[in-house]
Amino acid sequence: MRPVSIALALLGLLASSSPIDAHEIPSRVTVLAFVKPEAGHLRVLLRVPLESMRDVDFPLRGPGYLDIERSEPLLRQAARVWLAGSLSLYEEDHQLSDARIIAARISLPSDRSFASYDSALAHITRAPSDTTTALFWKQALLDVTIEYPIFSPASRFSIDPALARLGVRTTTVLRFVPPNGAERAYEYVGDPGLVRLDPRWHQAALRFVSLGLHHILDGIDHLLFVFCLVIPFRRFRPLVAVVTSFTAAHCLTLAASVLGLAPNALWFPPLIEVLIAISIVYMALENIVGPKLERRWVVAFGFGLVHGFGFSFALRESLQFAGAHLATSLLAFNVGVEIGQLLVLAIAIPALALLFKYVVAERMGTIILSALVAHTAWHWMLDRWAVLEQYKFQWPAIDTSFIISMMRLVMLLLIVTGLGWVLSAGMRRLAGRAPMGEVGAE
Repeated sequence: MRPVSIALALLGLLASSSPIDAHEIPSRVTVLAFVKPEAGHLRVLLRVPLESMRDVDFPLRGPGYLDIERSEPLLRQAARVWLAGSLSLYEEDHQLSDARIIAARISLPSDRSFASYDSALAHITRAPSDTTTALFWKQALLDVTIEYPIFSPASRFSIDPALARLGVRTTTVLRFVPPNGAERAYEYVGDPGLVRLDPRWHQAALRFVSLGLHHILDGIDHLLFVFCLVIPFRRFRPLVAVVTSFTAAHCLTLAASVLGLAPNALWFPPLIEVLIAISIVYMALENIVGPKLERRWVVAFGFGLVHGFGFSFALRESLQFAGAHLATSLLAFNVGVEIGQLLVLAIAIPALALLFKYVVAERMGTIILSALVAHTAWHWMLDRWAVLEQYKFQWPAIDTSFIISMMRLVMLLLIVTGLGWVLSAGMRRLAGRAPMGEVGAE
């Protein structure tokens, strides 16, 4: 047994002094970044976990401690390969080149210098860390300063930060510090593509039109609801009435949610998801029973309010890329959603017409299609209800914030009521009925 014990001891000693395993991908990585244009250069400050610098053999000592003194020559190499090599920065539409690694150092996980740009810069440019510090290598942080030559700090800058490869799930907190103006913060997961740090209005608009279009085309529940709306009403006048009421309603609640008029409780998003599934089930069942135009636009308006909240959940995280153009971006997102709906209608209406003309009778086809949609939405409703049941509802305390929330809710209800009244008058005119004052006589 003695030779076996000696061999195991030698293996343990070798393992304790061997380099880091260079092929293990960290599961979660958080990147902290600052971008600031200054006279003659654009400065980027980065803080990343050292374990995300794979394929770099940082030496260890003892039971897994980082050998800081021997690791320092490798820090700039790691920063150039894994950080500077992944960043693409632009001044106006010109890509910046000649990136220079100004400084790189090891930091402790307890360091809080990245709370602001000035403290982070001062920390990185200070003397290196104490080389005798017992720092476990998986807890070490790498702080880096990178500079790019620029023409003017007053230019508009963009960044394409392809840093998702640092981990399985990489979260980046990026703060842009303009020469004159308030600091602007971004937080995203993975690679967001090109981020314009100070976008012009048309750049923000194009981004959010694309976002709205992709959201409606990816949201199968929203598409099924629109599909159920138009199955029985494919003529122009009924279609305008139904789609207009649905569009006006979801635009209203989308804007209200973005402006902070919606509840911010944790149970609210799953509740909306349940209500969206219920709206599809109801609409499909109404198609089976027999829809009426006089009631369909009202139902579409009511459920459109719910779907607007659903759209807002996708929009909230993206509004950070709007820059100073919040209203423009909100309008552009709505435009993208409407374009997506029109594309769906342009495909669905001719397809339904052909189906009902050559394959199955209109009434029977409406029942079959609606039954299939109802079956699918019913299972969605049950699954989403199971998720909603995991949240514990608590009655809010009656305080100043509660009163303010109630005032916002009353304001939203008044706006909804006014919009409903306007749509009601419009629908009566569209349907060729008497004006509002002649309803009794009619």
